[in-house]
Formats: sequence, C-alpha cells, structure tokens
Amino acid sequence: MPLRLPQILRRLTRGLRGLIRRQVLTTLAFSPLAVAALCPAAKAQSSPQPLPALTVEAPQKKPAARKAARPARKATPAPAAATTLAAQPAGSLTAPGTSAAQAALAKVPGSVVVVPDTAYKSGVAATSLKEVLDYVPGVLVQPKWGEDGRLSIRGSGLSRNFHLRSLQLYIDGMPMSTADGYGDQLEIDPTAYRYVEVYKGANALRYGANALGGAINMVTPTGREAGVNVASFDIGSFGFHRLQASAGGASGPLDFFVTGSWKQADGFRDHSSGEATRASANLGYRISPDAETRFYINTNDIMQRIPGTVTRDMALNAPTSAWPDNVARDQQRNVVSTRIANKTAFRLSPNTTLEMGGFLAERHLMHPIFQWLDYQYGDYGAFTRVTDERMIAGFKNSLVAGATLFNGTIDNRQFENLASAKKGNLLSSSLDKSENLSAYIENSFYFLPSVALVTGTQFLHATRERDDRFLTDGDQSGRTAFDLWSPKLGLLWEITRGWQAFANVSKSGEVPSFSETVFSPTLAPDVKAQTATTYEIGTRGRTPDFTWDLAAYRAEIDNELQCQDAPAAAGVCTVRNLDHTVHQGIEAGFGAVILTGMTVGGPAPDKLWLNLAYTFNDFYFDGAEFTGNRLPGAPRHYLRSELVYKHPSGVFFGPNIEWVPVAYYVDNDNTTKTVPYALLGLKLGFDNGGPFSAYIEGRNLTDERYIASVSITDTAAPASALYEPGTGRAVYAGIKYRW
Repeated sequence: MPLRLPQILRRLTRGLRGLIRRQVLTTLAFSPLAVAALCPAAKAQSSPQPLPALTVEAPQKKPAARKAARPARKATPAPAAATTLAAQPAGSLTAPGTSAAQAALAKVPGSVVVVPDTAYKSGVAATSLKEVLDYVPGVLVQPKWGEDGRLSIRGSGLSRNFHLRSLQLYIDGMPMSTADGYGDQLEIDPTAYRYVEVYKGANALRYGANALGGAINMVTPTGREAGVNVASFDIGSFGFHRLQASAGGASGPLDFFVTGSWKQADGFRDHSSGEATRASANLGYRISPDAETRFYINTNDIMQRIPGTVTRDMALNAPTSAWPDNVARDQQRNVVSTRIANKTAFRLSPNTTLEMGGFLAERHLMHPIFQWLDYQYGDYGAFTRVTDERMIAGFKNSLVAGATLFNGTIDNRQFENLASAKKGNLLSSSLDKSENLSAYIENSFYFLPSVALVTGTQFLHATRERDDRFLTDGDQSGRTAFDLWSPKLGLLWEITRGWQAFANVSKSGEVPSFSETVFSPTLAPDVKAQTATTYEIGTRGRTPDFTWDLAAYRAEIDNELQCQDAPAAAGVCTVRNLDHTVHQGIEAGFGAVILTGMTVGGPAPDKLWLNLAYTFNDFYFDGAEFTGNRLPGAPRHYLRSELVYKHPSGVFFGPNIEWVPVAYYVDNDNTTKTVPYALLGLKLGFDNGGPFSAYIEGRNLTDERYIASVSITDTAAPASALYEPGTGRAVYAGIKYRW
C-alpha cells in the first residue's frame, strides 16, 4: 500500500487550518482580552525601538535575562548545578530569542548571519523574502512575479528556472522544503518571524551540509517575548493590500503565540494577480526549569497567476505584458499546505542540552502550466541534537551532534492543460518516495583561550524511488541511492569582544531531486550527485556604531546540476551534470554611524546611518565544455545600500539604491546579456517605540525598465522567452499598532 499520511492526519490538519483562519479574523478584536487574561501581572509591552537596525547583524553575546521581581525567601543550600539551571527560567529552551541565536552562530567558523525583524519590519513593506534578505551579502533574490523569485546563495541553483534548489528552507527548525530537495518561496510570510538565520554553504551543518547554498531558518516568536501583540495594515501600488495580526502571552508554565496575514495584489504585470492567507502558531509548556516542550502549526492557502517569461524586447519595451500562452492556458501556481511539529528540550546539566522532535507536512500543489500538475506531498521526519560545553584538561570545548530523518512521498499526476486551466486527459502518474537519513558532529576545541579548532562532518544516506503508474509511454520506474560525506575543518579567532575572524575548508554533496532524474528499469540514471569543496575566510564584528561582515570564498564544484528550459518547448527541462565549475566571490556587509548630533545632542542624539551590502560573483566553467565562459544567471556585481536619518522623536527617512552596474549573461555560450540598472528608493516613517508606527516607501522612483530575473539556456536567440521584467515605479504605505 503506498506510504501516505494517515487519513486522520488529513482531517486533523484541515480542522486546524480552519481554526487558525478563524483566529486570524478574530485576533484584532479579542487579542487584548486574551493577553490580559493570561498575563494579568505583567502585560507584554513593546520595548523602545533603537535606531534602524543594521540589516547585517553580527553575532553577539546574549545579554543577561531580566529577572522578574519576587518576594525574598530564605536561602537554602543547593548544589552548584541546581543553582545554575534555575538561573535561566526567563528564556525559552525550545525557541531561543534573537540574542541567543546570535550567540550560538558566533561559534560557527564561517559566514552566518542573523537578520532581526527590526531590520525589515520598520519602514518598508516586506512583501516577499527579498526585503528580508536584501542586506545580507552573498544572498541573491531575483523577483519574478507575485512573491516568487530565484533565491540563491553563492550561486546555488542559478539554472533552476522554476521553484528553487541547492538551498534548504526551514521554519522554526522544521523543513519547509520537501524531502526530495524542492523549495518554494510562496509559503514564506515575512510578517511572521522574530528573526531569520542565514547559513551559507556547509556552515549549515546542523541543517544538513548537503546543499551548495546552505540553509535559511525562519523563527517565530514565543508568548514570552515582548512586542508580539501587533496589528498592521499595508497598502500599495498595483492593488497591493495586506492585513496582519499576531498575539501571544504566558501564564505560569504555559505560553502561546499566533500570527496570521491576508494579502491580495493585482500585480505589476498582466495575469499576475494573487491572494495568500497564511498563519502560524506555537504553544509551549515548561515542564520544569530544565525541560520544555513546544508544538507548532503552520498553514497556507495561496492562489497565484503566472505571467511567464517574455522576450528581451518585451521585457524592456512592454514590461507589463504577459506571455500569450500563459494567458490562454490561465497558468497558475496554487498551494494549500499544513505543517505540524513538536520540539522538546532538556537541560541535562549546566553543560549539556538535549533537543528532540518530529514533524509532519501535507502539501497540495495545483499548478496548471504547460500541463496541469496535480501533486500531493506528504513529508515526515524526526530529529535529535545534543550540545555540550565544558572544560577538558583546562581547555574550553564545545560539542554539537545530531541526527535527522526526513522522508516523504509525492503523489504525482499530470494532465493536459486545456484552455482556461481546464484539466484534460491524464498524461503521467507516479508515486515518488524520498528517504534521507543524516548524522552530523561538530567540535570546537579552544587550544588557546581565544582560538578554536573546529572539526566536523556530516553523513547523508539518501534514496529516490519512483513507481510509475502510467505505462502507456513506457515504464519510468526506478531507484537511486547516495551515500555522501561532508567533512569540515575550520579556525575561529575571537580577536576582541565583538570581533571575530574565521577560516574553513568544507565539502558538500547534493542529491538530485525527482525533476532532475530520468528513471528507467533498463538504464541507470545518468544524473550524478553534485559535490563541492569550498574554501572560506572572513571576519565579523559589532560595536555600538559599526558592524561588519566580510567573507571571501571559492567553491570548486564537480557535476554541478544544470536545468535548462528549451526555448522552443515551454516547460521542458533538460538536466545534466556540468563537468567542473567554480563559484567564488567576495561578500561585504557594513553598517555605520557616519554623523551624530547634527541637530540634537545629549545622551540620545540624532544619527545618520549607512547600511551597505556588496556581493562580487565570479562564477565560471572550468571543464571541457564552455571553458572560460561565465555561468549565466547572476550579476557579477550587486550593491544594495541605504542612508537613514533617525531623529530621537522617532521620525526617520532616507534614500536607498539597488545597483547592478554590469549586465550578465543568460546563456552558457555567453552570447546574450541582460542590461545594467540602478533603482532609487526612498522611505519616510515614524516609530518611537510607542503603540503606533507608520511609514511610506517609494521604489524604483525613476521608473527604470530593467530585467529582474532570467531563465538560462545553452544558446539564447533574439526571440527566446527567457526574461522577467522588473517592477515599475511603486509606492507603499502602512500603519502598525502594538499593545
């Protein structure tokens, strides 16, 4: 019998999805009463907002937890361990806050970044993941339509002309990507998260070093954090409007958080309208000061029309146009999904913490394109992780080890797509099964008080199996299996408090997904795993008026997976392994106060901040084919910068730019390029840490016509439909109420 989620889970998730939708509609009216009832003694208040958070946050030490006032009691002798454990009741064992996440990532000898919500929820309409990651160097988000776009870290998945690959997405540490490696941005709600962790390349060891790009983990708040009770409304160009609300609270050992948003937009281009309802919630229970469990649920209902890629001439001279076939077939990408998870943590001793949990996910993709794709995804898994920090023979040592099981099925059916997105005859049907079992260990040994030798490895056993149920065109059943090791060696030097340098060399291995493998009972699949050796060196740090994150890397890749859309056959993707390629570059992020006390002096002066993220990409062929040519799909230089003035009254304003000074290639033959562009933006707002805040933001104020993203191929022709036009001039505004 095919392996699928039990029927009882389907009914449960549908019931929970309906419950959370109702909660989204009632949160605005009832959240204050709920919080007041749960927290009569200490209502969560929004803390005063600092100057605009520097968008590239350097990891820093966790500040001491604020202790609630309590009656004095007679001291009783207790073992040192008990005293240490009891000293940390204010935080969450299962869901660390932003400072704790920064402290944890500061132990990684490589480029990792924590992006706090203050970096993208104040002064801009965070309409997609692009606004969240805009100022993280090395990360490229190229918009297509709606909230979709190419997401790439260090050149990962550049040739993936649909959805994304070579990068793992997580929400609260649980997979958002599917078990075979497929990912999608449409289910990401930028309004829902307290912070976002970006692990570049093999630095994502705990989440699996089996993707060239690494991993992105989006973390929702808990009810024990301040500032979780929020209602906001955003409106903007091209019919954009969004309602969002969240609430949380704590009572004794119990805490809860729930958030939801509803968004609708007509879109800049024809046939690009969309609507999305998203919700997330978590419920935590503190079993004891040293044990905590937390349950999560995430649900999404998304409907999005697809305007399609167009020719270069159309992109630059008729950017609002849709591709005619996309309109005729009413091409769409619609998703309904639910994820349920649990995470439980135990502090076994002052030095040792154990985490474990499990997750279930159900996802229905309804995707009329060149064919009518009807896919039912069912993923499940479990994980365990132990951390231990202690002195060994007088030397500080930190150990992290864990294992993850991540399996899934895809009930895969494809039909004819007749006019107006009507299903025709069945064209293919299969049951696809993925199994992934990974184990990892990483140890940091401080052979000097400020210098650690970091060693680690991950082992991945993965299988992909297809059971073809449509034999008219031949039996496409088959199975592949992979065993991949990803070792890592690095140095971490804490030069001073808040200033680190690092270097590492690491391996990564990536398994092809189902869309990249042709199965046959008589032929062995000819697509191999993609492997890479990456060398990295860098530094990061933070002072009150200056932050920086610098890294240089070189990834030498064997069998890089390249998926190409054939220009003459829409939707047809031919996947192959490239012989040998190199991805190398420089990533530079800065945030600095360049002027202070211009009109207001004293302890709280006005300040002028400069935020900058620059990425240099040098990606090229180094094998027998296309030798010396540039890999297409990514700009060689990418700069994002803003200048923000903040007055102590809460008023802030300033311009920003996005600059691609050199056009990049769209084909392996390096015959056709995009165009260089520069986009000017401006924002003005008010946020003094009180209950109300507001903003107005302008984007692409010069209404420049440019190409935002491309689909790559071997050789581009003048009539090749490979280009995604960039959005024209737009204005957004929003208001937020916190209580």
